Amino acid sequence: MINVLKEMMELNRNSENAAAMEKYMKGHFLFLGIKKPERAQIEKEFFKATGILKEPFHPDFVKELWNLPEREYQYTALTYIEKSLKKLGKEHVKLMEFLITEKSWWDTVDMLAQKAVGKIAADYPEVISETIEEWAGSHHLWLRRTAILFQLKYKEKTNEELLYRYINMNADSKEFFIQKAVGWALREYSKTNPDSVRRFIKNNSLAPLSIREGSKYL
Repeated sequence: MINVLKEMMELNRNSENAAAMEKYMKGHFLFLGIKKPERAQIEKEFFKATGILKEPFHPDFVKELWNLPEREYQYTALTYIEKSLKKLGKEHVKLMEFLITEKSWWDTVDMLAQKAVGKIAADYPEVISETIEEWAGSHHLWLRRTAILFQLKYKEKTNEELLYRYINMNADSKEFFIQKAVGWALREYSKTNPDSVRRFIKNNSLAPLSIREGSKYL
């Protein structure tokens, strides 16, 4: 199945686009040079031709895509995961941990955090104490970012105590992506509970970037 996708992708390889995309991503990844609209069309044709979306979720397919060198394959893996959210179970948390910690960057981690991990944690709250709790204090930057962001779309269902505790666990971090995540999480939650976020920012020691981002709607 993976070879069908590779053939379709290779037909659309564009070295000029690839160079620009690699530069934008600071040289972290190789690219085929397929822009999002074209990739979306390829994915649509691939899913239709193979019928994979009608089958049970395939973790091995995701891992195969993750192991390919060009970044577009990881993006297709994310599309597949997003279209399979209803099929994700508690048993897929370890797969998400693998994806978050391998080839890590904001362009993959943020979708996994708020959609895949967020969905699993909403359906199986026990994964918070069993797994996400450990992520919040992990040495791995992107696991910590995921712990801060996984409730991003929870709105009134947000576990406020948990959100604030994970933020405080990481409040002294000098990492840009942690400070930004803290601000993003606070900004999003401020749409639901602005008074709570205002009090939290006032009463806790946060990085200036986190305060600036978190206060945007206050």
